[in-house]
Amino acid sequence: MSQCFDLVVRLTDDSDFYFLYNLVISEEDFQSLKVQQGLLIDFTSFPQKFIDLLEQCISEQDKENPRFLLQLSSAFDHSPSNLNIVETNAFKHLTHLSLKLLPGSDTDIKKYLATCLSTVKEEKQQLEQKLRKTEEDLTRQLNYVQQTLSEKSRELDKLRSEWTSQTTSLSSRHMQDLTAEREKALEIQARLQQQNEQLRQELESSHHRSTQQLQSKVSELETANRELIDKKYKSDSTIRDLKAKLASLEEECQRSKQQVLSLRRENSTLDTECHEKERLVNQLQTRVAVFEQEIKDKEQLVLRTKEVLEATQQQKVRNVESKQLQISKLEATVRSLSEELIKANGIIKKLQGDLKTLIGKIKVKNTVTVSQEKILQETTEKLQREQRELQDTQQQLRQKEEEVMKLKEQLEATVQKLDESREVLKTNENVITWLNKQLNENQFSRKQETFGMFETPAAGLRTGSVPHNMVINHYD
Repeated sequence: MSQCFDLVVRLTDDSDFYFLYNLVISEEDFQSLKVQQGLLIDFTSFPQKFIDLLEQCISEQDKENPRFLLQLSSAFDHSPSNLNIVETNAFKHLTHLSLKLLPGSDTDIKKYLATCLSTVKEEKQQLEQKLRKTEEDLTRQLNYVQQTLSEKSRELDKLRSEWTSQTTSLSSRHMQDLTAEREKALEIQARLQQQNEQLRQELESSHHRSTQQLQSKVSELETANRELIDKKYKSDSTIRDLKAKLASLEEECQRSKQQVLSLRRENSTLDTECHEKERLVNQLQTRVAVFEQEIKDKEQLVLRTKEVLEATQQQKVRNVESKQLQISKLEATVRSLSEELIKANGIIKKLQGDLKTLIGKIKVKNTVTVSQEKILQETTEKLQREQRELQDTQQQLRQKEEEVMKLKEQLEATVQKLDESREVLKTNENVITWLNKQLNENQFSRKQETFGMFETPAAGLRTGSVPHNMVINHYD
């Protein structure tokens, strides 16, 4: 609703007259709304676009999963509410438009109720005027109909008088025609009896032939149906076997996958242990190299000291004891270093053995994983082949079921034709029996007429007219 270049949005509820929300959007307000919500339209085209969105929400409100939703959310009773037009898809809820509506005050609700009351009064006045007009039209039509009814009743009386006169003349003429038609009916009855007898014989022979043919077709169809049912049972058993094989293969595949995963985890743990052992070996090798260098330095020092001792033995006899003590200390240090070197070499050899065993285990695990992967690949290929075979058998089963349905339809059609032929035969037999009955009645009435002509001719006419009327009505 556009008035004075402003858009007025009013939200009401017919069941609750105190439910009222208002919003007045001017062109300046629309510009700020356009910037806030990223709208791409102008203020002049905004009302029509808003109406189109509301119509889409109304058209999709009865669907199970509507695409457009109209949501009204409010925190409190007298606080502003947000009217959102939301488009839903599989990814997110996209809000096209969000308007903040203010709840109506008491004066606004009174004005709204006053306008509603005035519109209701106007509609009431219009309906009262329409009612008065329709009453006047109906009274005029009633008067006209009463006049025409009186005229038609007079015409009906005239027609009744004419009809009575015509019926008297026609009854006298009909009595004359009836006597002439009796003689014709007897001749026609004799001819019809012969024709009915021939037709009955022909129908019985054709019915016998058709029943034999249909029985042979039914037996053939039953044998074909039994064969197809046996084939269906066989295909069902093969499908069950294939499903069981498929389930066992899937279980083996799952077990092999779990084994491969466990072997890969063990392989990764062994790789980490191998790296740690190699790191320890490298550290010990560096320590051994350091120890060997220290031993070499000590040996060089011992040699130097020996040379010094040999050169100064004669001159330094007094200091022999101290030097021997130093030599003994040095030899003890050399022995301790050699023992540590021996221990380090033993540790290195042990680590090298552990490393070799780990490498062997890793090789074994790698071969096992390769073999398991090959087995897994073979089982997957086998599983795919089994699935393809299962799909082929299912397709063949569907084809067989379609053939069975077609044969059943043919069987039903043949049975229906057989029933129809039986019904036709039954109707023909009923017609023959009815014709025989009519013939017997006519012969009996003829005998009564000939007997009554000698006694009272008028009474004979009355008694013989009834069955002849029945026969003429039937042939007509």
